[in-house]
Amino acid sequence: MKKSVFPLFLGILLCGVTSRSFAEQTLVAIPATVPPVIDGLTNDPAWKNAPVLTTFDKTNELPIMIKSVYTDKEIFFQVSFSDSDESRTHKSWVWDKKRHFYTVGHDREDIFVFKWNMETKPVDLTLYSDSAYQADVWYWKACRTDGAGYADDKIHVYSPTEDRNATRIVSRSGAVMYLLRTGDEGESAYKINLISEYQDDILPRYSLRLPTGSRGDIRARGVWQNGRWTIELGRKLQTHNQDDIHFIPGEKYLFGVSRYEIADRQPNAKLSDPLYGTGDVSETLWLEFMQ
Repeated sequence: MKKSVFPLFLGILLCGVTSRSFAEQTLVAIPATVPPVIDGLTNDPAWKNAPVLTTFDKTNELPIMIKSVYTDKEIFFQVSFSDSDESRTHKSWVWDKKRHFYTVGHDREDIFVFKWNMETKPVDLTLYSDSAYQADVWYWKACRTDGAGYADDKIHVYSPTEDRNATRIVSRSGAVMYLLRTGDEGESAYKINLISEYQDDILPRYSLRLPTGSRGDIRARGVWQNGRWTIELGRKLQTHNQDDIHFIPGEKYLFGVSRYEIADRQPNAKLSDPLYGTGDVSETLWLEFMQ
């Protein structure tokens, strides 16, 4: 359970400030002759000389370490951050003995997010930006995607245009904006198990499958060990899908990361992870290629 630090996080959110100021940093991807194996381990020679960028998740000032390497066809990322426990279940089915049906449990999986700017100019990628943008968003999910060996591939469209499926957000200047979160074309790495008859007190809500189409672009695997997650991700430099960012060595790419799902929600003390859904990008980060 991750409730012991909840009062601190709530205070931070209510005050709207943190004790740390955030600045721009650059992650340098270096060339690799042999690509790393996507297994969540750190022993691949490809990572040995890759420089480490340390950024912070402003939700709880959590240090996050990131490395990147690339080949002539693919780019890879290694992410590492501390976490007191391994959360690999998500919204489990819990049997209601009085009403005789399954309800959604309070357990929430661990998540890590990359958010890539898809505009032709630099933008503020936060949820309270005063400017519209579109972003390519990669969601590594400990329950719903990791077992399949992938991260979920989605799009964020942040604009002043109202949409019934979008979340209404008030920007920093007081403007009304809308955040629409949609999956890329294809099937996700998970599906919901529909269960009506009693089988056990607690059952998994999701089962895994291989994602298809653009939704299956990002291979990923995470390992939790000794109070720390290590996550590796790999993707083609260019997928030729319109809903993906395309990487060209020599160019620079604006992005941000978050330890928590980016969904503009309030902390919920009932959840196993009270900060699930409260995430946002923090420091402005740039990806550059060493050639």
